[in-house]
Amino acid sequence: MDDPREWLEADGLGGFASGPVAGPRTRRYHALLLTATTPPTGRVVLVNGIEAEATTAGGSVPLSTQAYAPDVVHPDGWRHVAGFAPRPWPTWTLRLPDGTALRHEILVEPDSGETLLRWERLAGDGPCTLAVRPLLSGRDYHALHHENPAFAFAANARGGNVAWRPYPDLPAVAALTNGTYAHAPDWYRRFRYAAEAARGLDDTEDLARPGTFAFDLAAGPAVLILRSGDGLSVRAAAHADRLIAAERARRAALTPLALTAGAYLVDRPGGRTLLAGFPWFTDWGRDTFIALRGLLVATGALAQARAILLAWAGAVSEGMMPNRFPDRAEAPEYNAVDASLWYVVAVDDVLAAHEAAGQTMPEAQAARLARACAAILDGYAAGTRYGIAADADGLLRAGVPGVQLTWMDAKVGDRVITPRIGKPVEVQALWINALRIGIARWSPRWRELERRASAAFVRFVSPSGALHDVIDAGHVPGAVDSRFRPNQILAVGGLPHGLLDGDAARAVVDAVEARLLTPLGLRSLDPADPDYRGTYAGGPAERDGAYHQGTVWPWLIGPFVDAWLGVRGRTPEAKAEARARFLPSLAAHLAEAGLGHVSEVADGDPPHRPGGCPFQAWSLGELIRVRRMLDLDPV
Repeated sequence: MDDPREWLEADGLGGFASGPVAGPRTRRYHALLLTATTPPTGRVVLVNGIEAEATTAGGSVPLSTQAYAPDVVHPDGWRHVAGFAPRPWPTWTLRLPDGTALRHEILVEPDSGETLLRWERLAGDGPCTLAVRPLLSGRDYHALHHENPAFAFAANARGGNVAWRPYPDLPAVAALTNGTYAHAPDWYRRFRYAAEAARGLDDTEDLARPGTFAFDLAAGPAVLILRSGDGLSVRAAAHADRLIAAERARRAALTPLALTAGAYLVDRPGGRTLLAGFPWFTDWGRDTFIALRGLLVATGALAQARAILLAWAGAVSEGMMPNRFPDRAEAPEYNAVDASLWYVVAVDDVLAAHEAAGQTMPEAQAARLARACAAILDGYAAGTRYGIAADADGLLRAGVPGVQLTWMDAKVGDRVITPRIGKPVEVQALWINALRIGIARWSPRWRELERRASAAFVRFVSPSGALHDVIDAGHVPGAVDSRFRPNQILAVGGLPHGLLDGDAARAVVDAVEARLLTPLGLRSLDPADPDYRGTYAGGPAERDGAYHQGTVWPWLIGPFVDAWLGVRGRTPEAKAEARARFLPSLAAHLAEAGLGHVSEVADGDPPHRPGGCPFQAWSLGELIRVRRMLDLDPV
């Protein structure tokens, strides 16, 4: 039962179904029907799970498992799991004591957001029935649900199709089945979610059971389709057959990595975007622009990449791109110095990919992207929020007390863990790259600024040959923060233009490899640093305190491998060595946590246990980019 693997089925709208491969639900986010009411945000959990039980001549056997507080696991359905396959969708083989074998499948249809559950008898004869009891809530996906008199159990039943509306301000829940329904309202109390407890969060929940569906597996497969809304005029079995046939054909045409890459692509009002990760992230500017380079550009999905950049083009404000759209209809947050610069890099990647493919972007679209990028460069040059502005030396200064502007953005209460006020090294790499892109593509007006910034970058080189993490730290001229962090790798790899070459570039790459490289990515701080934290665990304060203080970030493997190859001339021999050294552990990880995906973070200390978000867009995107660098099919 102690299986860390999780499966994910995304609906392309921000909603999803997810759960453990074996055993009880461990997260508040594990659910069968989790829908985005204002795609891709406004996510609510409608159906958390099910209780299922098969009955044959040998007796009744539980097929599901729940965990209850304080430490009770019941029933023991996990014992009957004989096999699991993640493709083409999560599928379990269940074996009962009398030899009966069942297949259980779960898939989400990406346009409608419907979740299809199907059971079929594979072996055995004689009577075989199935009882399924859905467990409902109706809550924000970050919250937990508790027994309350406002929950409405009333059912609208039409044969085996049933709809409930537990709360008037949330969507109704429909269950379409080829079975029969018996209404029997009750509460199941004190479910316990172990992953939430490990994260130092509230971990118990009450769920409502409105009734029971009964199916005759001896007569054929059992079908249960969950959807938001109260439409019931559907023949469930025929609808299920159509869904399965369509999804089987769609998924068969995709490689496993292409299929998982597509999970992050979602609709947003006015266009499309990429979610930063599942289960708890929405779309973040920085994450979207970094992930887009791998998930879409490297895979040739240029139309989708272009659509996302065009959708974001209208969001520029005072030269800044928003870094986060809140879950509800609130104002976007403009609180990142690097998100806007990553946007310019992503636009350049998309334009270059169009050129390499012999494609011409429509003139109006190209002009819209150009205007957005020019607004960013001009806004930053003139000065914008949070002290972000080009300094006299051409480098970009940024930061005010109490605000975290770089990707190292952890904050505990009012304390910013890694403030990095001044001139952070990767921000300069991005700034100079953005200036060079702007000069080459749109206007020479940034040439003098780029010349001064490029000349001043030499100030980052320390006596050891590594790069300072921040210069003019705290906006104090000449002050430096020399903590050894992975940010310096972006001066050599991961961006279109390297800022170092020859021995200087090799010194940085060798130092990063020696001090920060792990099988799953780069540590965020040198283990020799007194503030190094080798384990990412505990409550929010403990985790945020370790987030960028030694925790491994898989997304950094892309810039590292690019830099590593660059200082070796990108020879066939170097690529062969890189394939042998850097890919096997990441390939193995695809089957270790979020199946088919790459985790957000991992422990800095061996064995580098994965943690954080188990399905992370930029982590997967950079793995795809690495594969392309190494002359492998990116997906």
